[in-house]
Amino acid sequence: MRDQIAAQSVIEELLRQQQSMPPRTRFARFWGINPLAADSVAWYRGAQGEIEVGRILSRLPPEWRAFHALPIGKAGADIDHLVLGPGGIFTINTKHHRGKKIWVAERVFMINGQKQPYLRNSTFEATRVTKILHERMPQLPPAQAVIALVSPASIMVRKKPDGVSVLDAINLRRWLLKRPLELDEVQLVELAALVNAPATWPAPASPPSPNLSAQFAVIDSEVKTARVRRVTWTLLSFATVATLAVFVGLPLYNRLVLGLIGVP
Repeated sequence: MRDQIAAQSVIEELLRQQQSMPPRTRFARFWGINPLAADSVAWYRGAQGEIEVGRILSRLPPEWRAFHALPIGKAGADIDHLVLGPGGIFTINTKHHRGKKIWVAERVFMINGQKQPYLRNSTFEATRVTKILHERMPQLPPAQAVIALVSPASIMVRKKPDGVSVLDAINLRRWLLKRPLELDEVQLVELAALVNAPATWPAPASPPSPNLSAQFAVIDSEVKTARVRRVTWTLLSFATVATLAVFVGLPLYNRLVLGLIGVP
């Protein structure tokens, strides 16, 4: 399972969604038309978020281990990231909500005022992982649920949820390293071997696609290039309007002013 990449299942779904999109024409590429299908946008953003958290976790010290996209439950559900370290076992649920306002209470999680089931889902994931691992290593501490938010505008935690930690992803590494000691090196080695064994987890819904990172990089590049083109054309449009206003509007304004004051 160590070969699973961050956002693996999300990228696979993104690629499936994109299969319905016809190739863009030269006209569409020239004007920066978004290459993503409407249903693909959320998957693309989700992949961006999980990849970013994967990068953060890759910078943990060597005694920490991070696994990604571990299959669990039914219908292709997975654990975004499972982290093992001296501070314990952590199931990390990544959410990419760039520029959104997050409000959290004991049993409520809201994005820009809209309730989301993130607390319930994260608790279920931690409970499920705890059950799976305790079947083989009953002495382990329970898994701790974490929601890592990528690029939020703000996070307001009115009251800490019971059993779930809500963090800005940029603080995740520091937060993990500050956890009190839960596991020694011997336990971590045994636990990592258990997590790494495919037999520990339900069989994935479908075999993994090859070269997922490369395929996502292509889509990511196309999306960013299209965005740059759209911004460029928008700025050029404003510049054109401003230029016309100066060279056409100013002479008309001068004629009007001169006419009012009676200058021939």
